[in-house]
Amino acid sequence: MRKIHFTADTHFGHMFALTKRMRPFKSLSEMDELLVTRWNERVSPDDEVYHLGDVGHDHHDRLAELLGRLHGHIHLVLGNNDPRPLMEATRRFVSIVEMREIAIGGQRIFLCHYPLREWPNAWRGAWHLYGHVHGKFNSQPHGLSLDVGVDSHGFGPIGIDIVAAEMRLRAPGVAA
Repeated sequence: MRKIHFTADTHFGHMFALTKRMRPFKSLSEMDELLVTRWNERVSPDDEVYHLGDVGHDHHDRLAELLGRLHGHIHLVLGNNDPRPLMEATRRFVSIVEMREIAIGGQRIFLCHYPLREWPNAWRGAWHLYGHVHGKFNSQPHGLSLDVGVDSHGFGPIGIDIVAAEMRLRAPGVAA
């Protein structure tokens, strides 16, 4: 059975993520390899993944190779570090968009790289998933929104079941 996962901010090959975000790795190659391992531990080859931006550094010569090792059918919501021509050139993404609204089991979910204070159908129970902030807002959640970036979730994607559980904590009675 195909499962659905979400992630953001992998920043493959990006020294900024290693140094400024203080990720616990000794080198970029160690970080990249752990990200691939965690991804493939959580995602099966037939699963669907929504990556909410900041995939990898645009000067990373191994980016296409690393992306080719990742399981799943990957949809990309562009982040501020994702030049569209480079992302298209990897030929790894099923779709590439700026923002996206999806529905899973009747639950509307708005996907954007950036955290928003308001999103389509927020007042009707729609969820908002984002990246960009590397866990900065985890201690102060805003409504039915969630940072799905790797820095907030053990350096790997999270399944829809984890997202739904988190949303139930924020608003008891939430379905999915």
